[in-house]
Amino acid sequence: MSKPVKTEAELIAMARAELKVHADCPDGIAIAVVRDGESWEFRASAGAETVAKPGYPECVAMLVQIGDHLSKQYDLAE
Repeated sequence: MSKPVKTEAELIAMARAELKVHADCPDGIAIAVVRDGESWEFRASAGAETVAKPGYPECVAMLVQIGDHLSKQYDLAE
């Protein structure tokens, strides 16, 4: 049975919503969806000023966990 399909924008919006609930993330974090064969994962990027802010490493770690969870529930639209 196939998983429901979501667009990159929908997945990023879901990730941002979960991050707001679970972590105190600094502004300025960009989230991208990277296809990995049949699966996908989130990638975070930010400028040096944002990376240096408190909470950034925790947000990236939380984003990885959120991506792992969502990738088991949803496929990425072509």
